[in-house]
Amino acid sequence: MARKSMDAVALLKADHRKVEDLFDKFEKAREAERKKALVEEICTELCVHTLLEEEIFYPACQGKVEDEDVVHESYVEHDGAKVLVAELMQSSPDDEFYDAKVSVLSEEIRHHVKEEEKRGEGLFAQAKAAGLDLDALGERLMERKQELMERIKSDGLPTIETRSFTGHELRQGRPVASAAAAD
Repeated sequence: MARKSMDAVALLKADHRKVEDLFDKFEKAREAERKKALVEEICTELCVHTLLEEEIFYPACQGKVEDEDVVHESYVEHDGAKVLVAELMQSSPDDEFYDAKVSVLSEEIRHHVKEEEKRGEGLFAQAKAAGLDLDALGERLMERKQELMERIKSDGLPTIETRSFTGHELRQGRPVASAAAAD
């Protein structure tokens, strides 16, 4: 059966609802295996979604929407989320900050979604007002999403790339538990 095509905004909103649902399920999960599986699904969905927006949707909005700062903020919000995704993919539910990282990621994503979907002034509303061909963008997004999901199934998640975070060398400090014990 052929998939019904969605315009770009409908497709991106559907992704938002799916990830919100996964975060809700994580909040209720108690077993480590279930938490790990949900985090892997959340991270996969977020990786695909951010790539779709950054490769196709945001460039289509650039120079067309009324408030260019909204696009720039979206890139920065994505990069903050990507740092947590990378952290979570390298950790396990037994790690000290695992649940806290998922919680903060959920808060960041919910804020980002609210900003994009804000009536009248959010990026989606601005894209509609600018007269972007949302149906054509939706088709491009769907094709790319299928391609990315197939690649992830065979090769795993792609290496996380940030677009707005540059020139920083971070140093790993002592974990909180060992720093507190030393005091």
